[in-house]
Amino acid sequence: MFSQLLTIRRDWTGLFLRLALGGAMWPHGAQKLLGWFGGYGFDGTMQFFTGTLHLPWLLGFLVIVIEFFGSLSLLLGWAIRLWAAALAVLVLGIVFTSHWQHGFFMNWFGTQKGEGYEYFLLMLGLAAALMANGSGRYSLDGLRQRGALQQQLV
Repeated sequence: MFSQLLTIRRDWTGLFLRLALGGAMWPHGAQKLLGWFGGYGFDGTMQFFTGTLHLPWLLGFLVIVIEFFGSLSLLLGWAIRLWAAALAVLVLGIVFTSHWQHGFFMNWFGTQKGEGYEYFLLMLGLAAALMANGSGRYSLDGLRQRGALQQQLV
């Protein structure tokens, strides 16, 4: 069972899953770290996390690292299960601290006081599928696994 968990399937499923999750989350990380896409950058985001939300500095820092570097790693197919698990924990934290009280639905028409958790439920599903499936085709994990297998055969 454990060896199956570490096996990387060379299928299209993992590729599509990681491109969807990494592609959806990376711009949020770029907002927080670099200030791209209308974000506040590292300093502004950390000030919001620590000053307004009263998060410990380390937790705010980890949110930025997971969103930016975790998403980038998903796009490249590197350490997929680790980053998918980190994103799943992050998404659960976001839901229970900021979105649960607003119900299921997103605030499509501006009639709620905040956003629901449906978007995050989809992200959690993608992360869980990646943890089960692995990175799929065209991944750095797959290259690493093939290299290790070739060395065992020599």
